[in-house]
Amino acid sequence: MADFIRARSDEQKEQRLAEIKRATSELFEGHPYHEITLTTIAERLGWSRANLYKYASTKEEIFLLLAQDQMDSYFDALMAAFPQGCGLDAPVIAEVWAGIANAHQLYFRIGDILLTIIETNVTIDRLIAFKGDYYKRHDALAARLADLLHEDEARSAWTVEAVYTHAVGLVSSCANNPLVTQALEALGIERRNVDFRSEMRDFILMCLERR
Repeated sequence: MADFIRARSDEQKEQRLAEIKRATSELFEGHPYHEITLTTIAERLGWSRANLYKYASTKEEIFLLLAQDQMDSYFDALMAAFPQGCGLDAPVIAEVWAGIANAHQLYFRIGDILLTIIETNVTIDRLIAFKGDYYKRHDALAARLADLLHEDEARSAWTVEAVYTHAVGLVSSCANNPLVTQALEALGIERRNVDFRSEMRDFILMCLERR
């Protein structure tokens, strides 16, 4: 924890938010969403719930902030990997994109509950900030891909959205749910092992080559 008792400056507040997001991310690595509460987050931090309430009134607000960090990192990595005029062909783009997606599985895991859970219980100001950031980054990536692939920007926008949607579904199928495992074992069904990176590469290439 930070040495200060109460965050007063903007820098201290950002530091506290970073601690909150890090603790939440660590909890999400080992626990399903419904088991994570403001109480468990506060306990992870060694704070009281009252202290946590100074920064977020719901756990959904914390997850939205975490999603925004992951989203920013994902889009920044893609824009850096595909600089203007780099001349990469579709197979190389697919390989690199899949690697970046693989490194950002947390973003897609949160995406699985973003629309139906997280975005239903946050302040309008935080949701506006999140959506504004998303569409700005989405549009910039679509424009970059359109330039690289010499295609219409609307076509590239479709690819960006299709890749995200597929990644959200695929990362969920990779998750280990003990109850699902038990049900499949009872049915005598062997669960297919999913190679997230490999399957994302193949899907992205299919999207890029679809004309």
